[in-house]
Amino acid sequence: MSGFIEGVDRDQVTLFPERLEDWIGEDHLVRVVDLFVDQLDLADLGFERVAHARTGRPGYHPAVLLKLCKPTPGAVFLN
Repeated sequence: MSGFIEGVDRDQVTLFPERLEDWIGEDHLVRVVDLFVDQLDLADLGFERVAHARTGRPGYHPAVLLKLCKPTPGAVFLN
């Protein structure tokens, strides 16, 4: 994901908690979402900004933003 804003290392050993991994259970749903989104071909799914821009401030990678999305029951997603 070079060319995009990079997140903080999940193995950081400063501040709270010592490691983010320590707060997330081994069987937590967020781990499934993380693995699932990493396997998606976002360009094939219609995400337009999968390649980073050459100018301006770097943006967040679409996969990172997709992992933050929390679907709600009955929600309709429009193109």
